[in-house]
Amino acid sequence: MKIAIDASPLKNSKFLQHRVRGTGFYIENLKRSLQQYYPNNQYTFFVRGEKLPKNIDLVNYPYFEPFFLTLPVFNKYKTVVTVHDLTPLAFPKEFPQGLKGMIKWQIQKFVLKKADGIITDSISSKNDIVKYTNISPSKIHVVYLAASDVFRKVKKTLILESIKEKYNLPEKFALYVGDVTWNKNLPRLIEAIKKINVTLVMAGSALVQNDFDRSNPWNQDLLKVQKMVENDKRIIRLGFVPTEDLVYIYNLATVFSMPSLYEGFGLPVLEAMSCGCPAITTKEGSLKEIAGDAVYFVDAYSIDSIANGIGEVFFNSKVQDDLSKRGLCQAKKFTWRKTAEETMRIYRNFYKK
Repeated sequence: MKIAIDASPLKNSKFLQHRVRGTGFYIENLKRSLQQYYPNNQYTFFVRGEKLPKNIDLVNYPYFEPFFLTLPVFNKYKTVVTVHDLTPLAFPKEFPQGLKGMIKWQIQKFVLKKADGIITDSISSKNDIVKYTNISPSKIHVVYLAASDVFRKVKKTLILESIKEKYNLPEKFALYVGDVTWNKNLPRLIEAIKKINVTLVMAGSALVQNDFDRSNPWNQDLLKVQKMVENDKRIIRLGFVPTEDLVYIYNLATVFSMPSLYEGFGLPVLEAMSCGCPAITTKEGSLKEIAGDAVYFVDAYSIDSIANGIGEVFFNSKVQDDLSKRGLCQAKKFTWRKTAEETMRIYRNFYKK
């Protein structure tokens, strides 16, 4: 099969919008896995605007934004689109679209309906796609993601000590990894951390960003969080952390906390579990679906619940050990080999049609 995959976000950051780490991660791992497990296919990884070979059997657009034009209006090839989530549509007050966004959403929805098939990350996201587009469920296929193979439990004390020194990390700390959008629920997480007086280490490029539109409603939580952590020694903002270092930071953390109000998948929870780091999260969106019974669940809307949950794990080594073991088992259910197999099965089905 001759398969073309749009890899524009790997070359041009404007295609990433609010998914800097997630979109790039998905495309990189999809590319590597398909080439590794299905080397007999011919793959073309193209950037938007490039001319595709005439004999392409199928095109996959592996990212989708409701309020940005990520899909071509005219397409002469069989097409599969990956829709990771529709969180902005689920919470219109927190992610207002404006007139331009509304017009772009109508265009995106029109093109999405014309696609031969849709891949999405979770049953939760599939339900949202059906709800907001009226596309038939039979056309939408759930393919779970996985943490990268590099996320693993590490026992090399010297490396862990050097990373601790490099980032000036304390002996014990709670960890957050990710973006600073409304659904991440960071103001409540920070209030909870202050309540129990422990150190919170936060990794993610947006956390230290200064060059952003302060009037944009989508950035209001970023403004709020930056004010909340200012001059607070309990909060350590690392900004962007290379993946190789992030693996060790997950291993060093006492507990990972992501009390999201909504997630289409929740990859950092899976990364934490893969490293044996006890995880705290919520049952919102896809999180219960992905985490199973391997995490400590808290109420996303309650600062007290988040604080109590972090404290319950942070100060109890038995709970830590139990969650660590369960997390490692749960994480093994998700592999990039499985993701590649499921993706290829979908490609083949549409190719045969």
